[in-house]
Amino acid sequence: MPRHIPLRSCIICRSRLEKRQLNRLVMTAAGLRHDPTGKKDGRGAYLCSDNCCWQRAIDSNLLAKALRKSLQVEDRQLLRTLATELTDADPK
Repeated sequence: MPRHIPLRSCIICRSRLEKRQLNRLVMTAAGLRHDPTGKKDGRGAYLCSDNCCWQRAIDSNLLAKALRKSLQVEDRQLLRTLATELTDADPK
């Protein structure tokens, strides 16, 4: 019997990928955090590695809606930093 592989959707482009192929962002009491383990407590949302999705998450309120909490200036700065580290170098 094949092992179950959990699927998640990017909140921007809605592409369905394996959970480990997406980047999880979680809103904790301390603010927005990147969660590479996928196990941190808090409301989470997933983004794919496409640079366009990261830019739209920074510029719009889609991520804030998914996390059910408004993003602060430092949260958007963290997103910019993560976008340069985690996105595809190759634009689509």
